[in-house]
Amino acid sequence: MGKRLFARRLRENTQAWLLLLPTFIFLCMFTFYPLYKTVSTSFYMKKLAVRIPQFVGGANYRTLWEDAKFWKVLGNTIVFVVGTVPIAMAIAMVMALFVNRAIKGSGFIRTFYFYPTVIPAVAIANIWLFIYTPKYGIINSILDWFHIPSVNWLGNVGTVLGATIAMAIWKEAGFLMVFYLAGLQNIPKDLYEAADIDGGRPWFVFWRITFPLLMPSTMFIGIIATTGTFRLVDHLPVMTGGGPDNASNLLLYLIYETAFKFWDEGMAATLTVVLIGLLLIVSCIQFFGLDKKIHYS
Repeated sequence: MGKRLFARRLRENTQAWLLLLPTFIFLCMFTFYPLYKTVSTSFYMKKLAVRIPQFVGGANYRTLWEDAKFWKVLGNTIVFVVGTVPIAMAIAMVMALFVNRAIKGSGFIRTFYFYPTVIPAVAIANIWLFIYTPKYGIINSILDWFHIPSVNWLGNVGTVLGATIAMAIWKEAGFLMVFYLAGLQNIPKDLYEAADIDGGRPWFVFWRITFPLLMPSTMFIGIIATTGTFRLVDHLPVMTGGGPDNASNLLLYLIYETAFKFWDEGMAATLTVVLIGLLLIVSCIQFFGLDKKIHYS
């Protein structure tokens, strides 16, 4: 009896592993091996001026530590993420609460909110480039009505990062709204009916019912929004090119410049390892920090 049970379980486990094998092969080819190759390359001097890669140990990391440009770009990236993600999530939640109500034309409103997500990032960058155009852009035209001097939003060190953050919020909020809307539609309706019978005010119902039960969605949205914002750099070549004076430069764009403009693969790999480590730290903080506050039932 024991041998037959063992043989049956072995057969079932073998079948399960064979079904997972194709996915595991692709995971190794396109995730694990590139990650290993990136980490190993970060310990080499590998650039156009060096014909044979030279092992330098942690020299690339020491160079980054002493590089003022790297710290400025890292600071820009953190400000960009911190400035974009919470505001985009808050706007997404408000939009989801609004379109979740049974109102006339809610389907059109959902499409209107989601529309910026389907526009290519380069097209969005061109749209906002026109909005920020000095003297003739929409924002400066409005300022002119109030006799306020024109502002070069993308050419000023003090305003360029905030301008790109506003563009990112506009692009990402509609995408995040979809996940909040799905979370809202999974909340049992009888909870709201009971709260209505007890005379619960809308603000009380939101904080006591809606918001706690949206925490699983909030954790998921926070992680994908953060990782997505770290990767949001398609607008930089069109709008600012990372300038002026690296005031809008971001870590992923610096990796692109280092790898494909300066052809320094070793330093680009080092920057990539730093970015992966930063993403891992942020994701762990979000996951373990929010997990204690989540209601799963």
